[in-house]
Amino acid sequence: MLKISKVETFYGKIQALRGVDIDVNDGEIVSLIGSNGAGKSTLLMTISGVNKAKNGEIIFNGEKIQNQEPHKIVNLGISQVPEGRRIFSRLTVEENLRLGAYINEKGKFFSDDIKEVYDLFPVLNDRKTQRGGTLSGGEQQMLAIGRALMSKPKVLLLDEPSLGIAPKLVNQIFASIKNINRKKNVTIFLVEQNAKKALELADRAYVLVNGKVTIEGPGQDLLKNKDIQAAYLEGGSKN
Repeated sequence: MLKISKVETFYGKIQALRGVDIDVNDGEIVSLIGSNGAGKSTLLMTISGVNKAKNGEIIFNGEKIQNQEPHKIVNLGISQVPEGRRIFSRLTVEENLRLGAYINEKGKFFSDDIKEVYDLFPVLNDRKTQRGGTLSGGEQQMLAIGRALMSKPKVLLLDEPSLGIAPKLVNQIFASIKNINRKKNVTIFLVEQNAKKALELADRAYVLVNGKVTIEGPGQDLLKNKDIQAAYLEGGSKN
């Protein structure tokens, strides 16, 4: 479904991605782990068209999308939940979700779609008239995910969904991600600081080091890899 081939991205003269090759197949959960500064978020922003790839190809359902405008990429069926959530803090929960639905025939199916989000995250229904900025970190993350789902994506890009979330809510967020994948048939590409959780959830996973993929394989195999255990799992994630 999504093929990233030899992608290179720069910030000025600084190279952030170095010939990255990643495949995300239809229906999978694929995780990407790596230390801070490895280029994980840069890759997601490059897929979304916010950052521009200097070299390489990004192919989605057979169409080359590298360097297309972000709104066109969303229209094709790729939605991103950015690091730090980036909800509209002055808008209500429902207004945030309505903005996510805009491209979906300009909200034609809003009532049905928002019900699905409220079924997935009941707390958002309880808070629907509340301003986004007054929600807890976990609730804001649920809102950010719900907003992305309102566009009916085929692929959901998740950037550090556990970042800044109370530990008791992390399991709930990850259970929701699995539910979105399995029950709603949304393919997931997950960047996550909690390497253990990311690998446990993943069908397949990649490790990014200094902008380059160094290891790939089934999530369960990477969990057992001694190098990965030493770098990312022992004593907790070091991402």
